[in-house]
Amino acid sequence: MATTTAQLTDAQKALLDEPLYAVVTDLMPDGSPHSTVIWVDHDGANLTFNTAHGRVKTRNVQRDPRVSVIVFDPANAFAKTLAVRGRAELVDEGADDHIDRLAKKYTGQDRYPWRRPEERRVTVRVIAEKISGTV
Repeated sequence: MATTTAQLTDAQKALLDEPLYAVVTDLMPDGSPHSTVIWVDHDGANLTFNTAHGRVKTRNVQRDPRVSVIVFDPANAFAKTLAVRGRAELVDEGADDHIDRLAKKYTGQDRYPWRRPEERRVTVRVIAEKISGTV
């Protein structure tokens, strides 16, 4: 069955440009949901976030790429909400720069301050199949 992709609107991209936290949900091997708080961004077309290889989230999307992400403005959660459901793609290239951009956005620091020498960062690109929300 072919899936269709959904496109982010300019208003949705603007919401993603704000330093708002999001929650991503992926699927554990037994099918149960696994949710984590993330920093979120977009690449102009797709919602993106960053993690490291070897983590539960990475292993889950390698096995089953279905994810959902919700982001909202806590000052006005019912008027500024974005929910994206789709398939995750792992992108190694540029992932270190991506986490540094997210660190700047969320902490004001030029470099991600919790970097560990042994970890390999990865950008997760969410190819949206369904986008909803109030922005």
